[in-house]
Amino acid sequence: MTETNYPNLQGPVCPLPLQPGGQIVIGHGSGGGMTRDLIVNVFQKYLGNAVLNSGNDSALLNGELVAPPGYQLVVSTDAHVVFPLFFPGGDIGRLSVCGTVNDVAMLGAQPKYLTASFILEEGFSIDELEKVLASMRDACAEAGVQIIAADTKVTEKGKADKLFITTTGIGWAPVGRRITGDQAQPGDAVLISGALGNHGIAVLQARGNLGFQSDVQSDTAPLNHLTQGLCAAFPDVHVMRDPTRGGLATTLVEIAQQSSVTIQLDEPEIPIDASVRAACDLLGLDTLYLANEGKVIVILPEEHAEDALSFLRAQKYGEKARRIGRVIARSSGQLLLGTALSTTRVLDMLAGEMLPRIC
Repeated sequence: MTETNYPNLQGPVCPLPLQPGGQIVIGHGSGGGMTRDLIVNVFQKYLGNAVLNSGNDSALLNGELVAPPGYQLVVSTDAHVVFPLFFPGGDIGRLSVCGTVNDVAMLGAQPKYLTASFILEEGFSIDELEKVLASMRDACAEAGVQIIAADTKVTEKGKADKLFITTTGIGWAPVGRRITGDQAQPGDAVLISGALGNHGIAVLQARGNLGFQSDVQSDTAPLNHLTQGLCAAFPDVHVMRDPTRGGLATTLVEIAQQSSVTIQLDEPEIPIDASVRAACDLLGLDTLYLANEGKVIVILPEEHAEDALSFLRAQKYGEKARRIGRVIARSSGQLLLGTALSTTRVLDMLAGEMLPRIC
């Protein structure tokens, strides 16, 4: 082992074995022996499978990896910069898997494969990296997906914030299935799969910004099994969408504008846990704009609303499902809130970032 004589290049320049409790160094991003050591001994330890372990720079999708006849490919990509990396109920690893799985699932597709890119900051703890990767492994197992291609880069200390993850999801949906944001119809019912705002408050709590103790846990979860069952039971579902950044209100404004309809919510029916409501009251936050990472909005014909609710409530991650509104008319795209005081207010998109780096 030798040290560099160049003042701007710090640390060892030859491969070193990874040690428990070690840290990421610039050499781990060199593309040489240290990079291979990190990939084989850390990443493959948790995420390895036959395709990923082949060591190629890309995955060859053939045979069973290709969408079967009668299905179409669905692809989504997402970046994850949440701070802090670990929060009650989740972490950046679980979030990166579930977020992308859910994006694919919202089109009525079955997610099958992910790719992942990791931006590591020099000095990041390898023990913490292993915790993140173990969480990704467990989330992949729960969702029934595999990571089939990945990449790792290292930045100098101070040029990132420990760890960023970018994921791409690949899945397939039956040809002809059209569950998109522009399909909401007047007369449709609007359902939500559970209580809102838990993720936003859990991350805020992990930052130490609440000023009090809370038992709120993030709702980060893969929803693909729930959505697949829902689509099989109710093939005329019109819209599914996960209300992540911007929360319920922003997401429904987007849908109203895509579909050129007016959606009206019934405020007393919107499920919000008491601890989340209390935190929002103290901090002056609006629960309708808080991020969620394990909820789905479902819009479908009125005649199937009650049966769909019963189905959701029988599923994991859908036990607290509620009917929260309806699509009332064609329009240029508007979201209304019927309040507990029998008044009506217009809801708009979140103008900026109420809670930055929430996912």
